[in-house]
Amino acid sequence: LPLLESGGGSVQAGGSLRLSCAISGYRYSSFCIGWFRQAPGKEREGVAVIDKDGSTDYRDPVKGRFTISQDNPRNTLYLQMNNLKPEDSAMYYCAAEPEDCDSGSWAYEVGTFPFWGQGTQVTVSP
Repeated sequence: LPLLESGGGSVQAGGSLRLSCAISGYRYSSFCIGWFRQAPGKEREGVAVIDKDGSTDYRDPVKGRFTISQDNPRNTLYLQMNNLKPEDSAMYYCAAEPEDCDSGSWAYEVGTFPFWGQGTQVTVSP
């Protein structure tokens, strides 16, 4: 399943970025889609998920700042990131799994997602 992230970059703290996750050949609504990030020396962690029915969930560090949105004609998902902080700096990935999203923290298990994009870098300076 081809997943292509884009939109990363460098911003100052308090700034915004919008990441894109484009999916080829399949409707994104056929998958649970997760956004993950990995900072140098740290484990990959989940950030947000969107289920097949459009319901979303966000981890506490990003709640109120990050929002998933959908572009049906382009078959693309977006992660709008506002009020960015230096600790948000990481490589960001979108991932897909064909089942419904698991509930609670299980929705962010890295091993649950068989399909991954190549990542896009986000750097937030103080």
